[in-house]
Amino acid sequence: MSTLSFRNIWVEYGDQIVLERINLEIASGTFLSIVGPSGAGKSTFLRLILGQEKPSQGTVLLDGKPFPAEPGPDRGIVFQRYSVFPHLTVLGNVLLGYEFAERRLTARLLGEPRRKAVEQSLALIEAVGLGPHRDKYPSALSGGMQQRLAIAQALAKRPRVLLLDEPFGALDPGTRAQMHALIKPLWRDLKMTIVMVTHDIKEAFGLATRLIALDRVRRDPQAPERFGARITYDLDLTRDGAVPVLGFIRAEAEARS
Repeated sequence: MSTLSFRNIWVEYGDQIVLERINLEIASGTFLSIVGPSGAGKSTFLRLILGQEKPSQGTVLLDGKPFPAEPGPDRGIVFQRYSVFPHLTVLGNVLLGYEFAERRLTARLLGEPRRKAVEQSLALIEAVGLGPHRDKYPSALSGGMQQRLAIAQALAKRPRVLLLDEPFGALDPGTRAQMHALIKPLWRDLKMTIVMVTHDIKEAFGLATRLIALDRVRRDPQAPERFGARITYDLDLTRDGAVPVLGFIRAEAEARS
């Protein structure tokens, strides 16, 4: 489990300001949804946590310590597109995470270490509902199954923080509902912190324990990139009387008008 801290974060690319004055504490075990219009810096926010992006100002901390210079195994990520290896089976895709963790140069395990890694991989494959498909290649899997595999891949290194970047956006409604039923029990059982970007407001409210919205509250028609996005809503969804979905959508629409 882990606590994330954003302290006076600004992200700028030359004259373009993407995020400004982001101050946020994300407690261990939170399931945080991030919503907002396109271009509001949601993916940039995830890249800050992953370590791919560095703030222009401010500090991002994990359990009170700055992130290392490179992304590490303490943070896993699942993208909208299925980031799996097409030349490996379901088992091979998940096993590779354990092999890289133990043998970074060769990515090969032998003997007892390999047997244990296979056992752990099979347990994860069962947990995401792919047990009967362990020997199949990704090309033989549906989109939902490939996304299940991507989640198993991300969990193989037991990350403290799992990042989800529109992970279910390309799935049909029925498959998306199945993925919702999968991810929440995994989050509870593994006691991770999850940060999920989504454009689906219903999904954001349905899965998360907390929701933030990013948007540009100041606009200059003559210089549209002069102001960055800020946190415009921060909702604790575990409290009674949390803002309902339709009320949130209506409030956002009124704020834009």
